[in-house]
Amino acid sequence: MTLTDREAKVLNEIQDWERNLREFEPNDFQLTYEKYLQQSFSLLPERVQKQFFSVIDSWLFHLHSMIQGSQLQIDAKERILSSGRIFLKDIEKIEDLSQLKIEQLQYIAEQQIARHRFYSFAQGGLAGTGGPLLLSTDIPAIAVINLRVVQLIAMTYGVEVNTPVEMMTSLKVFHTATLPPRLQLEGWTSLMDELENRDDLYFYEGNEQITDITWIEQPVQQLMKALVIALFRKRVIQGIPLVSMAIGAGANYQLTRKVTDVAHKYYQLRYLRQKEEFA
Repeated sequence: MTLTDREAKVLNEIQDWERNLREFEPNDFQLTYEKYLQQSFSLLPERVQKQFFSVIDSWLFHLHSMIQGSQLQIDAKERILSSGRIFLKDIEKIEDLSQLKIEQLQYIAEQQIARHRFYSFAQGGLAGTGGPLLLSTDIPAIAVINLRVVQLIAMTYGVEVNTPVEMMTSLKVFHTATLPPRLQLEGWTSLMDELENRDDLYFYEGNEQITDITWIEQPVQQLMKALVIALFRKRVIQGIPLVSMAIGAGANYQLTRKVTDVAHKYYQLRYLRQKEEFA
């Protein structure tokens, strides 16, 4: 089926973004930094390296499941359905949302995106106050915010994330989004390969490993952010550590911006391909 003008425009925007990924060339500093991190991490015994990433994968998987089954997420799902009924009153379940037009789905998704970018900004600002409790919970909190928004974007485009295959897919979308720009192409290509070869399966049959050594920069960046906040938290303006709060808020906002951009493009592309195939 021929796409509408608006759908064609969205597809062209995604293709332009993919082209920018392919044409991205890291500078010497980025390459040196990546090489240094990977060489430093490779000094650890192989058993420790595997255990490290296994623990992170397990943590992300259980965190994803906890978010998906939480009352907060169930309520958000109902709000998405209610928003969909504004445009099509017969919507009863998440899969029915795929009947909406692309501009209607964009409107609903952008509401979720804007809300969670604000949550991330606010949470980063609180962590930036340098309080031990707030700073220590920064990484779990930012993970929850970003995993949650990926789930909500998926549901907006008619994808229910409570099956093993969709749960793993959303985790891989999150993983790809949190990779450095020079490494995102590989993650995106893997997502596209799985999208091309996927069937209507319930269980995931691909590689279940989520994180690896290419992802090591993300936890390092989070630790560096915490260190910078700790260094600047005593520089107060009228009793408020504005510098460290700005650092925390800005870093968290940029991370959520990356995650929502990639997740939105991925699920938009799935919607457009499904429309071409089944309409």
